[in-house]
Amino acid sequence: MLSRLPPLASWTSAFIAALVGFGGTVALIVRAMQAMGADAGQVGSAVTALCLGIAVAGAVLSVWMRMPVVLAWSTPGAALLAASTSAVAWPVAVGAFLAAAAMMCVLALVPALGRLAQRIPASVASAMLAGVLLPFCLQLFRTLESDALLVCVLLAVFVIARVRVPLYALLLVLLAGFAVLALRGDVAGLGAGPLIGGMELAAPVFDWRSVISVGMPLFLVTLVSQNLPGLVVLRSAGYAPKPRPLLLGTGLASLLLAPFGAHGINLAAITAAICTGSDAHPDAAGRWVVGLIYAGFYLALALFSAPLVLFFLAMPHAAIAALTGVALIAPLTGAVEAMLVEKSERDAAILTFAATASGVSLMGIGSAFWGLLAGFAALAAKAVFSRRN
Repeated sequence: MLSRLPPLASWTSAFIAALVGFGGTVALIVRAMQAMGADAGQVGSAVTALCLGIAVAGAVLSVWMRMPVVLAWSTPGAALLAASTSAVAWPVAVGAFLAAAAMMCVLALVPALGRLAQRIPASVASAMLAGVLLPFCLQLFRTLESDALLVCVLLAVFVIARVRVPLYALLLVLLAGFAVLALRGDVAGLGAGPLIGGMELAAPVFDWRSVISVGMPLFLVTLVSQNLPGLVVLRSAGYAPKPRPLLLGTGLASLLLAPFGAHGINLAAITAAICTGSDAHPDAAGRWVVGLIYAGFYLALALFSAPLVLFFLAMPHAAIAALTGVALIAPLTGAVEAMLVEKSERDAAILTFAATASGVSLMGIGSAFWGLLAGFAALAAKAVFSRRN
């Protein structure tokens, strides 16, 4: 299939993208799965399933569509799960994951829904995401009370790296955190465990409250914050991707792997930019091999995910909170900027943001749903009364 080996730049670009994508947010994935009631084995299963889905679906789509299709797990979705104030059992969480994946598949199969999704106000969706992310960034600074040294080191590394080498900022923060914890001997209880990643099947339980408060916002935030920007990245690189196969492919991968804990597999945006430009491969027609190499690195991460997950599970809770908070500063900045772009929608965006960040839970339904409801209601009211005037 390959007449000659890809250039070295293709390998290094794919390696950096995989390393940044995995290392920068794996702490958030661990925290999110724990918030959904997963035990250590189920957290490991979730990470393995996500890496496997990214690898297999990304490789298939890259070869089939002849373009570098770079996939990732849903970082905003993981933040949404970790911020959930509703205590749910793991099978109920799996049911919500399945519901979100099914919504993505239906969206891909029904053209009218796809057109409707493109009309979702970016301000409201971004405001919901900002409301989800804000508590994590606030918790970062609250962690100063219990571990000022670690937080100060992480923030110093982050600020300097964002100026000098922004692409590697999160990776350097992660390494700095590891160094502090190792020097202090804080990674305790890291016992023997499997060296190869495994997956545990969970029978899903569908609860309408969890589908509304977890599944629906998970679908929406993945669509608006991951899949749509991912399509833009591919178009910016000179490709003309058809949304349907990409949305359906990632939706099916999520659907098949949700019973093993995969909360969402989607198009990458930031890391995709590393693999889709001419720096990764000079020939646009042959650049799809970069997506294949990237998939190979994620397959390796899936195989050896178990010891990596055990390491994060052995970290102090304050360290996980600090690493998660730093990792979400940049996404929070982007979400706040996007929610305020359209001046006529700022009131609705602020209502969405405040309701989501409040963490309010009514009738067992979480704040992300109520934030969206508040924003859409405000936009609807404004449209109605504007027409009357």
